[in-house]
Amino acid sequence: MTDLTLTLDWVADAVGATRTQGSADVPVGDVVTDSRTIQPGDLFVALRGPRFDGHAFVGDVLARGAVGAIVEQGFAGFEERGSAGSTEQDPAYDGRGTGPDLGPPRLIEVSDTLEALQRLAHRVRSAVSTRVIAITGSAGKTTTKEAIAALLATRFRVVKNKGNLNNHIGLPLSLMQLRTAPDVAVMELGMNHAGEISRLVEIATPDVRVWTNVGDAHLGFFASADAIADAKAEILVCNADDRRVMTRVRSFPGTVLTFGESDGATIRARSVRDRGIRGMSADIETPAGDRTIETALLGRGNLLNVLAATAVAIDGGIGLDQIAVEIARLKPADRRGAVRQLRDGITLIDDSYNSSPSALRRMLEVVAHEAGDTRSIGVLGEMLELGEHSLALHESCGRAAAAAGLSRLFAVGGAPARALADAAIAAGMPAASVACFDTSDQAAPAVVAAVTAGDLVLVKGSRGTRTDVVVDRLLAELG
Repeated sequence: MTDLTLTLDWVADAVGATRTQGSADVPVGDVVTDSRTIQPGDLFVALRGPRFDGHAFVGDVLARGAVGAIVEQGFAGFEERGSAGSTEQDPAYDGRGTGPDLGPPRLIEVSDTLEALQRLAHRVRSAVSTRVIAITGSAGKTTTKEAIAALLATRFRVVKNKGNLNNHIGLPLSLMQLRTAPDVAVMELGMNHAGEISRLVEIATPDVRVWTNVGDAHLGFFASADAIADAKAEILVCNADDRRVMTRVRSFPGTVLTFGESDGATIRARSVRDRGIRGMSADIETPAGDRTIETALLGRGNLLNVLAATAVAIDGGIGLDQIAVEIARLKPADRRGAVRQLRDGITLIDDSYNSSPSALRRMLEVVAHEAGDTRSIGVLGEMLELGEHSLALHESCGRAAAAAGLSRLFAVGGAPARALADAAIAAGMPAASVACFDTSDQAAPAVVAAVTAGDLVLVKGSRGTRTDVVVDRLLAELG
C-alpha cells in the first residue's frame, strides 16, 4: 500500500466545503485541533468548545505557517481576507503563509467544524485498504488495544490511538495515521452518551469489532447497563462471560468470535490461576489448538482482555506459539495496574488512571490473593458518572474492600466515597482503620504516614478524583 497524500482541494471536497479561499493544490501536513502544536504545513481545524473557540487562534496558526484552516460559516476572517494579506480579524497573520513555494494559506468554510473533522477522518479511512479493528466496552479497552496491537505487530505494520484520543474528536485525529497506509489500525472507541458509539463506528468503519464487556462505568449517562449494551451492539469479538453482551450478539449478522471462561467460547480459558501481583496464567482452548499462557497483567479482567486479543490475533493468522510469547511480554499501560516496588519491601499497585465498580472489585480480588502476613492498604477514589446508582455501587465496593482483608482504607471524594467507607465499616473493618478525605492532595500525606515496611498499597480512582497525586507522593517519598 502507498501513502495517501492530502491536498487542500482533496480536504475541501472531503468535508463538503461551502466556500474556499486561497491556495488550492497544496499538500497538507498533520491535521491539528490544538493551536499550540501547529507546525509549518499543518492544517488547523477551528473547533468550538465549552471553554475555547478555535476561531480565535486562526490568525496565530496561519502566522506560524499553517497551510490553511477549516472554519465555520460566519468567520469574519473569511470575508475580510485577501489572497495574501492580513486583516483586522487575524492581526497575527503577516502574509507569509507557509513560504514562497506554497502561496498564501487557505480557508475552508463548513457549517460545522467538528462534523468536518469527522467527515475528513472517514474519507481518509475509506481511501486506504488498512484493516481497522475497533475496541469498545465499559472497561479494559486500552489494555485490549495495547495487547491486540502488540500481537499483530509481530506480522503487520500497526498503528493505534495515541494516548486517550478515542472520542468524537480524538478518534478522527487518530485515524489520520491511516494516511501512512499501515496494514492494521487498532482503534479504541470511547463512549459517554447513547448513540456515540454508533457515530464512532460510522467514522471508523471497522472490519473487526471487539466488545470487551458491559459494566457500570457510565451508568450516569444511561437508564441501566442494558442501555449501554444496546448502544454497543455492533461488535464481532465478544465476551462470552457477559450476559448482556451475549444477549445482543445473537442477532449479529456477521461472524461472531467469543472469548471467556464459559463453555463454548471460541477462545476459552480453563484452569485459571490467579498469581496475585505476579499476574495470571491459564490453559486456553482455541480453534488453532491449546496452549498455556502467562501474563503479568493483574486479575481476571485483564485475562479476559488478553483472550480478546488472542481471538483477534488468531483471526489475523498469528500462530499460537507467537501469541503465547507476546502475551508473556505484555506490560500494563501507564497507571493501569502497574506494580511498583518501593523501598523496605513496599509494593504499590498503581491503578490510578480510572475506576469503575466492576474494575475495582477485580483489583480487590488481586489484593485479597495476597492476604495473610502482608498488610494491605487501599486508597480508593470516588467513581464518577454512576448517576442514581452511585451510592449503592459505592456501598457494594465498600463491602468488597472489607472482604478483601484491607488493613487500612482511605476513601477519597464526596458522599459516594463516604458511603464506601461506611459500608466497609459495617462489613467488619474497624472504624479506626478507615479514613475519608475530600481530595487526593489531602489524603496523600496521611497515606504516606500509614505505610510501613512490607505493605501492599492499591491506589485506584476515577480521573476526576486524581488519585495519581497519591501515587506520585508515594513514589517521591518511598520510591
